[in-house]
Amino acid sequence: MDTHRKDLYPDVAASGGLGPAMREAAKLRGCDIGLEPWTVDVVSIQTARGFLLVEPAPDERLFRLSVGIPGFEWEIGSTGDLGLLVEAVAAWREGIPLDELAERFGFLELDEFTRALDSGEPTSSQWSDLLSSEFHRRQWNLLRRLRADEVLRNMYPTITHGAVRLQVDPLDGTSRQVLVHEGDGERYEVMRVGVPEAAWTEVPTGDLIDYLRAVL
Repeated sequence: MDTHRKDLYPDVAASGGLGPAMREAAKLRGCDIGLEPWTVDVVSIQTARGFLLVEPAPDERLFRLSVGIPGFEWEIGSTGDLGLLVEAVAAWREGIPLDELAERFGFLELDEFTRALDSGEPTSSQWSDLLSSEFHRRQWNLLRRLRADEVLRNMYPTITHGAVRLQVDPLDGTSRQVLVHEGDGERYEVMRVGVPEAAWTEVPTGDLIDYLRAVL
């Protein structure tokens, strides 16, 4: 940790890293934050409501708290008070309702996605977000076609390098998933992610939905 950051985070520097500092703060407050004993600088805590990630800001004393699923993170607040942070992490892990969390911890900003994640169903919210994003306009036709299917609409969608990724379980990065790229004309390219020797497979437009159903 450089001198500037040591000045901002003397407690973290004295403890030997963010992980040890959080464990010490939690112990003082009788909190269970579920942080593995070997965690030093990169703090990621598995919970029933996604991963919690903590990162110190570089230019001011702020501990940024984010919630994530494999491959994606959403910042939900920041505070300079390490004790308050660990109390919020412990409360999140305990499953305290979001409205109560927001009332107890004023630094938290719990948006629509966070609430969808809390309910265990972020998928419908994600479809709506992608289909209302001008940034992803090029994928709208493919997204609409996929969501129209009664099976595929239950898959979690994201955009990766211009391709639509469909994932069975948004909270499990190892669950079945595919990438779908819309090519020129009446064809698509599909890749099954995480299988041995994964490669792009050309799929005619008329076979796309059946093919995706079969691999997912």
